[in-house]
Amino acid sequence: MAPIPLDEEIKSKVSSPKRQWGASWWEQYTILFSRGIKERRHDYFSWLRITQVLSTAVILGLLWWRSDSKSPKGLQDQAGLLFFIAVFWGFFPVFTAIFTFPQERAMLSKERAADMYRLSAYFLARTTSDLPLDLLLPILFLLVVYFMTGLRLSAGPFFLSMLIVFLCIVAAQGLGLAIGATLMDLKRATTLASVTVMTFMLAGGYFVKKVPVFISWIRYMSFNYHTYKLLLKVQYEQITPTVNGIRIDSGLTEVLP
Repeated sequence: MAPIPLDEEIKSKVSSPKRQWGASWWEQYTILFSRGIKERRHDYFSWLRITQVLSTAVILGLLWWRSDSKSPKGLQDQAGLLFFIAVFWGFFPVFTAIFTFPQERAMLSKERAADMYRLSAYFLARTTSDLPLDLLLPILFLLVVYFMTGLRLSAGPFFLSMLIVFLCIVAAQGLGLAIGATLMDLKRATTLASVTVMTFMLAGGYFVKKVPVFISWIRYMSFNYHTYKLLLKVQYEQITPTVNGIRIDSGLTEVLP
């Protein structure tokens, strides 16, 4: 009887319903979570990335230095700033997350073939280990931008703006992970992500106010639009009912699934 090829042996082992795990699901998750933090903290907090974020924040702070929302022109200028924040933190995480699964595919296949952990533990650990890292750079960014540009100097609006940006990052990261996992090819994934992010940006409510009915549905899929509208609500809820044609309502449409 001829020996079974190694590839077929591994394949049969992976597809076998009776797999033996060396640790519980929670132990697998905690180990993978800790490994994810250690592996990616150097990428997240590289001098290049910190310089990119802080230099962008300083430039925004200088361009919108002590802007005044009391005048119609100043309010429109601030709306442009809020839209840029929504676009920047919607664009940045997408292209970071795209590389995740294509780069880790070989390692994942090898470790899964050895029954080291469940796929669910890997995916959840991979996703949640990015969240603490994703939050620190936006905090630095908003600490610079918020106080230099003269946005509402109150604890409530500041922390709500932080929460909105963080939720935008989570949505953008999910889009990047989905595109990367679907295509598993960096060139094609980058192309699709560029087209998708550009479409979401254009439909975000700043460039085009009156969108034709047959294409207006794109706006409601755009996390840029929802982020922009929530930032407007936080800043101008008690100042004006509309900004650039966008009605400042309760915000339930944006936060509810």
